[in-house]
Amino acid sequence: MNLCNIHTHTQAEHKGPGFNIAVANGAEGFACNATRTLTEAELAPAPGAYKGVKSGDTIEVHWVHTTCDTAPGEGLGACLPDSCKNPQFRAEAQVFLLVNDSNALDFMDLAYQGNKVNGFHQPRSLPVSTGTPVEFLGSTTGPRYTQSKCSDPNVTWSVRPQCDKLDINSLHRWAESGNVFNETKSHGIRELVTAPELLSPIR
Repeated sequence: MNLCNIHTHTQAEHKGPGFNIAVANGAEGFACNATRTLTEAELAPAPGAYKGVKSGDTIEVHWVHTTCDTAPGEGLGACLPDSCKNPQFRAEAQVFLLVNDSNALDFMDLAYQGNKVNGFHQPRSLPVSTGTPVEFLGSTTGPRYTQSKCSDPNVTWSVRPQCDKLDINSLHRWAESGNVFNETKSHGIRELVTAPELLSPIR
């Protein structure tokens, strides 16, 4: 499958073992459990080009893949060109705790730099140290959707269960690099779906 989009959401849209601190009773998503133990240095302000986040925030990153013959681009429209019918989508998800620390993970190592594997567009790498991804069938997310209003596309989700720390300065560098997705700001979230009749089996 081709990588077609990378974007972030401020706070985790999913709830997992490593990110289960409810923000605003869950209405604003979930934060990494290690949020309360960050050092003063990790929380130091780090202004830059990527907006909607600050040191100490939790973000959820989505690497969206499609069966369409398409190139990475802006928004989810890049994943569904007019010429592609009945595509399948996969979203790789990882929750990060943003810190002002150059020793934390560098987002540029996880971004798209024009690389291909066996002819398919791919990120440079995906996280491997945050647990076996939990897989389930769902839909696209974001603040436009709720339990009573979901998006049309079906998405196979792979959500890693633990947080990891990410250097916030590397997100700023990603925005400054002129990434092909034109991502310069973190997005809002969809509230956690809890209605049993709307939940699919987890693998």
